[in-house]
Amino acid sequence: MGILRFSLDRQGEQSLSEQIRLSIADAIRQGYLYEGARLPSWRDLAAQLGVSRGTIKTAYDRLSDDQLVLSKGAAGTFVSAVLPLAPQVTAATSRLPLPELYQDLDSAPKLFQVGVPAQDGFPFKHWSRIMLRCTRQAVAEPLRYPDPRGEHVLRKEIAAYLAVSRGLLCSADQIIITNGYAGALGLALHLLRLDSRQVWVENPGYPLTWHALSLAGYIPVPVPVDDQGICVEQGIALAADARLAIVTPSQQAPLGVQLSLDRRQALLIWAQEKAGWIIEDDYLSELQLSGQATPALASLDRNGRVIHIGTFSKTISPRLRLGFMVVPASLSERAGDTAAALSPASGLPSQLAVAELLRDGHYLRHIRRMKRLYIQRRNALLALMSASVSAKNIAGLSLLLSLDDDVDDVAIAEAAKAFNLAPAPLSPWYATQTKARKGLLLGVTNLSSPALEEGYQQLAELVARHRS
Repeated sequence: MGILRFSLDRQGEQSLSEQIRLSIADAIRQGYLYEGARLPSWRDLAAQLGVSRGTIKTAYDRLSDDQLVLSKGAAGTFVSAVLPLAPQVTAATSRLPLPELYQDLDSAPKLFQVGVPAQDGFPFKHWSRIMLRCTRQAVAEPLRYPDPRGEHVLRKEIAAYLAVSRGLLCSADQIIITNGYAGALGLALHLLRLDSRQVWVENPGYPLTWHALSLAGYIPVPVPVDDQGICVEQGIALAADARLAIVTPSQQAPLGVQLSLDRRQALLIWAQEKAGWIIEDDYLSELQLSGQATPALASLDRNGRVIHIGTFSKTISPRLRLGFMVVPASLSERAGDTAAALSPASGLPSQLAVAELLRDGHYLRHIRRMKRLYIQRRNALLALMSASVSAKNIAGLSLLLSLDDDVDDVAIAEAAKAFNLAPAPLSPWYATQTKARKGLLLGVTNLSSPALEEGYQQLAELVARHRS
């Protein structure tokens, strides 16, 4: 339990022990102290508040008389089972953050859920051994502030990995370890100090990017995506003054198309001529299931205009919240300063563990196994779907089930929850619903064979009912 914090009126009419009792009782009744929470010892709380241990003992004894706490001797004092009053909070603070993106955070991934790796394919035993070893190593480290850019051993291994797998040549000093994609995007927006508030974003595109830009005071300008990726010429026509574009060139989110070489070159030329910037979200680059993975956009950048962002969320676990940002050499010092001031890297054990995975080749072997598993599961789902659905409907680690424009894909996805299914509606990925395509993204990562056929049949029946 965290430290109890409340003020004492040493000149007041109530005794100090009574003030302490009332403060703790209020915290329990209002639900801020949960059932089973361990209260500080007499000695610790007395030292914190600057009172005698007897004063704390008196307060605890009275709380015990009120049946609000339970003393377990040497084990400590704990909050009893009570029915606390609901805290007085507004609706804005009681909901999940960005509820359209983060839903049902306490349950395991569901059938067809997008954006989470295979639960049954994760090497739990091997990862547990590495984490235990790295946790021990982290505990033995000197008690000093770590490098805010992230552990050098991890940044060095990422640089080596990118050179081999993504054709991106960079030094460890150009890499910043971040709290996932969102952490990297936030740092990049602070780092660039843009004078133009307009930013190109893909349409359809990742809603989190739009939210992040709006919260940071920028104006997202949706630029259409076709079978070659973002339409650069339309971006220039829509927002000629923009100096930043955010793209997913490896596998466009959510459609899965790769940014063509012509579009890559056009985007790089635009950035050079405008003295602008490109943020490359290297979404699902390692998990290309069909065809050959293209090199990173940053590997083609000869003028230092691309910031490359990658994460380990889709390949290892989203619970790591571990990502990285590769900046041009000209920005490396300012990027380090920005990270140190606003969002230094954290989670030493997990950084060391991922570094070991990369160094010893476990990471690439794990990705190879996952790709085989995902291809099998994708093919199993394709076999169940109608003949009109084929490999051309592959969208990253999902299959896109297209729907007619008059079908409510959001309503279907909501109804599917009752069957423990979690397809993602396509239309919310568009900036405006008037021109949004309708469809369902069916994730292929967590398709267990026993449940797949029944789950798809339930989903097909839901779609049929909404079509009629």
